[in-house]
Amino acid sequence: MLYRTVPKTGDKLSILGFGCMRLPSTRTGGVDEERAIRQIRHAIDRGVNYVDTAPIYHLGKSEQVLGKALMDGYREKVRIATKLPHWEVFEREDMDRILNRQLSTLQTDHIDYYLLHSLAGKSFKIMRDLGVLEFLDTAKKDGRITSAGFSFHGKAEEILEIVDAYDWDFCQIQYNFLDEKNQAGTEGLRYAASKGLAVMIMEPLRGGNLAGRVSASVQKIWDGAPVKRSSAEWGLRWVWDHPEVTVVLSGMNNEAHIDENIRVANDALPGSLSDDECALIGRVRDEYRRLMKVGCTGCGYCMPCPFGVDIPGCFAGYNAHALFPHDREVKFQYVGRHGGLMGEKSCASLCRECGKCVKACPQHLPIPALMKDVAQEMEGMMGIIVPIMKGGLWCINRVKRIQRAVLGEKTHA
Repeated sequence: MLYRTVPKTGDKLSILGFGCMRLPSTRTGGVDEERAIRQIRHAIDRGVNYVDTAPIYHLGKSEQVLGKALMDGYREKVRIATKLPHWEVFEREDMDRILNRQLSTLQTDHIDYYLLHSLAGKSFKIMRDLGVLEFLDTAKKDGRITSAGFSFHGKAEEILEIVDAYDWDFCQIQYNFLDEKNQAGTEGLRYAASKGLAVMIMEPLRGGNLAGRVSASVQKIWDGAPVKRSSAEWGLRWVWDHPEVTVVLSGMNNEAHIDENIRVANDALPGSLSDDECALIGRVRDEYRRLMKVGCTGCGYCMPCPFGVDIPGCFAGYNAHALFPHDREVKFQYVGRHGGLMGEKSCASLCRECGKCVKACPQHLPIPALMKDVAQEMEGMMGIIVPIMKGGLWCINRVKRIQRAVLGEKTHA
């Protein structure tokens, strides 16, 4: 296993991290705990020392399972990363309550790498106003967390602002050969690294969509390579080829995939891909883009939209659905990010055809007309799904507040 160093702490982390977002499931849809624990421990035994989870993964079961997996001496072998869900924070006290609950669930006295979950420009400003930076300082000082960071799903210019707002130790971004100009992109990767942040990569294979079954035209390009590799290996090697990358997270839930990823992580040095291999990956990237419905590069010149549409984000979801029409998560991700579930609505149906974006688009895309297509394809059930999910989140948070009030009364009785 190869390791890369965290600039600000000197930690040596395995270049492959175990992502606990997609643990193996049972037939009824729950987490197969025994198998998940075996997989996590097997990866650790093979050299993986960075494990990433979050309260929202598997409705909280991910942290529980990881806590069990790290018993029997495994906790001392790894660095744990988990996240503070900003949508559950309404006041400063919520931050301590959530962190303390996570420490208990994970059965540990400290979190090695603690992230503010899924930040973008607006959510960061809200959290900053609630005192999250002071919370991080306090949690580091009292030893509950060791390193502070954030995961990011906003626009490139927003990550620059967030990086400069605090003395972060690390960040986590989505990055793969299709997302060089989407979200943080290469610009955000390089900027964060230039400021001394370790950079952890999520979605290196677009949730597995760049691996396994691919279109015939894409597979034909891979088959033309002199060195035979799976599409997953090509995708992971492309990310690891970047020296700015510290850890690549893989949501591994299949034993064969775990062993393959570990094998690749034994020799995937930065700069190890040849010019010909980079050109081959470039042809695959171009073929994926040919298959996409919208030729958006995610440059963001069309933004901001005066009516609140996240134009590049909507196009990214629309293209993902075109590339992977059988992946049901794509539409749910679109609804979650743009339907107002965790912030302001930014969906395609907000478009009022003002034409401002058309004048700014370097690709000369007919954006208002395309937004109608996006809304028709991606938002059919959004008016039903979002209220239901919002109601569920409201009920959960209401119950938690009542429980805290009751416990408080008992404490003072």
